[in-house]
Amino acid sequence: MARQLSLVPAPPPGPAVLTDVWPHVRAALDGDAPLAVVPADPGPAARAAAVLRPEVPLEDGADLVVLTSGSTGDGRGVLLTAAALRASATATLARLGGPGGWVLALPVSAIAGLQVLVRSALAGRPPAVLGPGDRLADALVRTPGERRYTALVPTQLRRFLAAEPEALRGFDAVLVGGAATDPALLAQARDAGVAVVTTYGMSETSGGCVYDGAPLDGVGVRVTAQGIELSGAQLAQGYRLDPAATAEAFVVDGAGTRWFRTRDAGAWQIGTRRAYSPLDPAVAEQARLVVEGRLDDVVVTGGVNVAPPAVEAALREHPDVADAVVLGRPDAEWGARVVAAVVPSPGAVPDLAVLRAWVSERLGPPAAPKELHVLDAVPVLHTGKPDRRAVTRLIEGT
Repeated sequence: MARQLSLVPAPPPGPAVLTDVWPHVRAALDGDAPLAVVPADPGPAARAAAVLRPEVPLEDGADLVVLTSGSTGDGRGVLLTAAALRASATATLARLGGPGGWVLALPVSAIAGLQVLVRSALAGRPPAVLGPGDRLADALVRTPGERRYTALVPTQLRRFLAAEPEALRGFDAVLVGGAATDPALLAQARDAGVAVVTTYGMSETSGGCVYDGAPLDGVGVRVTAQGIELSGAQLAQGYRLDPAATAEAFVVDGAGTRWFRTRDAGAWQIGTRRAYSPLDPAVAEQARLVVEGRLDDVVVTGGVNVAPPAVEAALREHPDVADAVVLGRPDAEWGARVVAAVVPSPGAVPDLAVLRAWVSERLGPPAAPKELHVLDAVPVLHTGKPDRRAVTRLIEGT
């Protein structure tokens, strides 16, 4: 019997999540009522409906459909089964030390926020929800269980580290993902006694599946010339109403293992050495996965590959810069030029020559931005990730 997909609007952050979304997610995990949690704003909601097409019967087996961020388009609907979501949540809880109470601080229209609900459901208790203006310390007090966890994006970690470091120290683990986390920020958090855990994953893997560079139990990782590829019970079925994209992204090898092609560049870090080929089993236990950015985002300037996340991290370390997004733009001489859009620190006036010297000293001259734009804030997608298309429009004045 064909099942229909229900679109559930994500309420603003706050207690309404527990009445408007939490029961639906629990029903989806039981296989009773498939759903997609979508942005509530009219424009994004209309785009979500156009992609997900709830009037068309749902593919067999799917229980939850997650709309990807759409950083390079309108996004895709990722088909997840209850079994995949449970496998991901179970592996996460095993790595962290067992079930506990969660503070939900992320939007539930994206996989990271939804997984907080899934892990809470497995623990048998709803999360404490952080609303606008709420103090993290107050949410922590409301968090049930002997062990307490939360999940943040790097911007939130930076903000809470400055405002409420004592609250962050109250968590048994603070998962940080959704975007590259600056090494300096991680070092600052760990020096402050925060049990921060970096996560790598995406909607197609039911959320994070590599923690601090090490795959969760049951997760396979391989680094190829085509990028990082992932396998395991947490993988999605594919994409909603898009068999061609599914066949391109999900492949089965000669041994019958199904892999997801992430299109992220990566390497294995072994001590101070990086390996870009299959690991020698003798060193596999010591290796940690390093994500070097999207293959499509690499800026080739003057024949040199520049990874925007590395430049962004360097810029954020400068005292005049609070946040940064780095892009490539066409250049008649260089092929592409590195462009930086930055949010100034309070009272600061970023200077291109100063920032060029700063980046050049750390990453080499090709990585130094050749163009600088100042923003009031970095626009973000519904997932909390930077909206690079919006940044480009701001830069171009369109």
